[in-house]
Amino acid sequence: MSKSKSQKIAEKTIFATFKILKEAGGEMRGKDVVDKIRETVEFDEYESHRYEKTGYIRWESILHFYTIDCMKAGFLRKHKGTWILTDEGEKAMKLGAEKLMETASKLYREWDGKRKQETVEEDIEDFKEEDSGQVQKSIISQYEDEAFNGIRNYIISKNPYEFQDLVAELLRAMGYHISDVAQRGPDGGIDIIAYTDPLGTRQPRIIVQVKHRPNDNVSSDEVQKLAGTLKRNSDVGIFVTSGSFSKPAIKEARESREHIELIDFERLTSLWQEYYSKMNDEQKNLLPLHPIYFLGSND
Repeated sequence: MSKSKSQKIAEKTIFATFKILKEAGGEMRGKDVVDKIRETVEFDEYESHRYEKTGYIRWESILHFYTIDCMKAGFLRKHKGTWILTDEGEKAMKLGAEKLMETASKLYREWDGKRKQETVEEDIEDFKEEDSGQVQKSIISQYEDEAFNGIRNYIISKNPYEFQDLVAELLRAMGYHISDVAQRGPDGGIDIIAYTDPLGTRQPRIIVQVKHRPNDNVSSDEVQKLAGTLKRNSDVGIFVTSGSFSKPAIKEARESREHIELIDFERLTSLWQEYYSKMNDEQKNLLPLHPIYFLGSND
């Protein structure tokens, strides 16, 4: 049976996605994956068509649609804007683009418990009713990626001191009492000092190091330096970054004699969302959010 144009686009873009993720060490922000595909893969006029209803590019929508198959097949994971290639996904690359996509769709159908048609319609906007759930998931996935990237770009636009203030206000919303926020100039590795009571008479004292480096990993050496600022036995260290932590840094924090808590960009945004309702208007304006609810599913 002949393949639809959508299936051919899926084979090309999914395999490109897996290659990009593998070359990046197994994970990358979804937006960066799509940008990389745009730079490295050629698309014709049909594939580059922009849908009137959603405003999305055809190949991007098809890519998102078929990532659902790959996720249910265990080849791919998505977490807060980051796409992660699993070990199973890396092994599946040996099958080649065509066989990989066939396998993912077959495993998805088995998971779904229904027999989807072997060929899908050429235009993702015209999929049959039995595919509507997957279309909905792929569209929501695109919206989620866009929302997450919007938050990330907003935070990136802040200067280091604005980011430091954002972290301090998050801690206040979480119920901590801020004793000191470092001013411009050398801070000795301490950006924020917080306590669990207004006068700082109760343990622990919380020492916070803030790094506004959205495109970099925090190193293990930097985590060690934070540990060196914890002078009291009861001190707790918190390292906050707008980027991420290297694997050695995570290991260093986990094995440190001192209590070191790591907050990367993903965890920071999750905490901001969790405590957003407890913030006053001034705090909210540091990173304003607007919740939108979509009809979900029981999957």
